[in-house]
Amino acid sequence: MKITATGLLVFVALVYVLAKWAQNSGAGAWAGYVAAAAEAGMVGALADWFAVTALFRHPLGLPIPHTAIIPNKKDQLGASLGDFVGENFLSSAVVRGRLRAVGIGNRLGTWLADPEHADRVTAELATALRGALTVLRDSDVQAVVGEAITRRADAREIAPGIGKMLEKVVADGGHKRVVDLVCARAYDWLVLHDESVMDAVQGGAPGWTPRFVDKKVGERVYKELLRFLAEMRDMPEHPARGAVDRFLADFAADLQSDSETRERVERLKREVLGRGEVQDLIASAWSAVRAMIVAAAEDERSELRLRVRAALLSLGSRMATDGRLQEKVDGWVEGAAVYVVTTYRDEITSLITDTVAGWDAEHTSKKIEAHIGRDLQFIRINGTVVGALAGLLIYSVSRLLGA
Repeated sequence: MKITATGLLVFVALVYVLAKWAQNSGAGAWAGYVAAAAEAGMVGALADWFAVTALFRHPLGLPIPHTAIIPNKKDQLGASLGDFVGENFLSSAVVRGRLRAVGIGNRLGTWLADPEHADRVTAELATALRGALTVLRDSDVQAVVGEAITRRADAREIAPGIGKMLEKVVADGGHKRVVDLVCARAYDWLVLHDESVMDAVQGGAPGWTPRFVDKKVGERVYKELLRFLAEMRDMPEHPARGAVDRFLADFAADLQSDSETRERVERLKREVLGRGEVQDLIASAWSAVRAMIVAAAEDERSELRLRVRAALLSLGSRMATDGRLQEKVDGWVEGAAVYVVTTYRDEITSLITDTVAGWDAEHTSKKIEAHIGRDLQFIRINGTVVGALAGLLIYSVSRLLGA
């Protein structure tokens, strides 16, 4: 295109020379018209060549003011471009209007309602979940979880809550099965360890008592214990059971209102939480949970993935048909987008300005010229043609008025 534009300049120059020669040789009035058109065409071609060249470099290497505009004004152009993008593309009104016209809620709902798309999203979420759990270090998570549980437990008194729960259990009779189990197990234990019980009783007798008396006393104590547990086990209305009920009811009340009892429970809580075995249990719980989640995420037929898929399909169906939900989703998306744009607009536009500022001036000028150079050479061609026509018109009017 440069050759074409320059060739047209050379052509009109040659036409000018020949027309002037013909005019001086008396060829006729037409030669003047042709010479005028060619002369104006040369002027237009040279002027537009100068204008096009001045955008990218100094014409003929001469440091003429206001030339080599792009290399000299590269940083200002980048800043202006960044401001233009920020004001016209990253304004809250433009972002809201564009997102509202898109109708993200309806489109997203229709897209999610497709089972294939729901499967795809489920698979991507599972992959992201596995990746996140893989990146997290067990020691860090365990430390955070352990600290959170310990801090939460320390910050909240547990005695009143335990007291209320125990009070309800006693009122509903829920503890009776536990009493039944304890009585049955205690009775069975006595049956299996009769000799141990009798030996223990005999060992606590004074040294001056005869051996056969100690044995009789031990047998008697054992039989009474056995009878007592059997009666307590088999008689729901046994007085000892009533004593247990009263004890538990009193203990539940003390847990809620007695300051000394509550303080003892708090001390016990702190001691339990401070034990290494409890912290190890908390740490091992995270490892078990992580392994369970990873296994569920990898299994396409796991309950976790099936429930996520069903939830996505249900959400998609609702979003595709529920106008109020669509408006909510659109509002959330618009609000989030506007927040990002208004908060980080300077950072976004600085990407343009910093990138342009980092370009080499000469290299940038060549790249821009390479992209739009063909159109720029058409400017030179048009300048030659328009200049020739303008020169012909001016010469014709001058001749007409002169005549």
